[in-house]
Amino acid sequence: MELWNSTLGSGFILMGILNDSESPELLCATITVLYILALTSNGLLLLVITMDARLLVPMYLLLRQLSLMDLLFTSVVTPKALVDFLRQENTISFGGCALQMFLALTLGGAEDLLLAFMAYDRYVAICHPLNYMVLMSPKFCWLMVAISWILASLSALVYTVYTMHYPFCKAQIIRHLLCEIPPLLKLACADTARYELMVYVMGVTFLMPPLAAILASYSLILFTVLHMPSKEGRKKAFVTCSSHLTVVGMFYGAATFMYILPNSFHNPKQDNIISIFYTIVTPALNPLIYSLRNKEVMGALRRVLGKYM
Repeated sequence: MELWNSTLGSGFILMGILNDSESPELLCATITVLYILALTSNGLLLLVITMDARLLVPMYLLLRQLSLMDLLFTSVVTPKALVDFLRQENTISFGGCALQMFLALTLGGAEDLLLAFMAYDRYVAICHPLNYMVLMSPKFCWLMVAISWILASLSALVYTVYTMHYPFCKAQIIRHLLCEIPPLLKLACADTARYELMVYVMGVTFLMPPLAAILASYSLILFTVLHMPSKEGRKKAFVTCSSHLTVVGMFYGAATFMYILPNSFHNPKQDNIISIFYTIVTPALNPLIYSLRNKEVMGALRRVLGKYM
């Protein structure tokens, strides 16, 4: 195939799930509702944690970061997808595609690491409660947050620059909701086998250690909880940990499918469904999972809203 000029003036056509759906209007309305829910729920959680002094503890500092990441992640993808569908114009510039990929990889990678740090926080809180404020000092918490953002952004920069350096073919249609590595590599007019292997290895390297740390943390937590004398203490620990594990399952399930499973398991329709899940559904559900079963958050929400109502 002929090569097209992959400069900042060239562009791609994003043919996401809205274009392939049998009921695009219904799907568009559903995505709009989920996006509004994600904005509202994450925005409220950020507001409550910031304004209520009782929630200025390490656990909620990390939860605030998770809400911020989810809010930004869904906003990188969803508004453009909805506006493009309504305007019937699905183009994205070469630079816009690179920027979207960088931001999505940064936010996804930062959340990957943050979930591991949140598991460590729960481990310290349940297994070493007397030393909690020593082991989870504000300085250490901000260090964990900084590590999440810095490592994720550096990794995303390398991936984005290397992916976008390939020459792309004239049929520049990306059959995906957003600019991501797997669908973009299908357009490359070059041998990408070695790079695809590197993406797979780096995906395993980036995802598996945090997941292993999470599983190790919760194994130790489970052992400690089962030996707690207080039934109320066991119940509270299980509620907090089950919320986190639900979020972990949703995030790592989608990430594993997208970046670790071999190409033979991928097709555009499945990839689009998975992309909807981790860019729109998960950010909308995460704050609900954490807040609805958390008495401290719900109490803080009533106090904050009570000041303005």
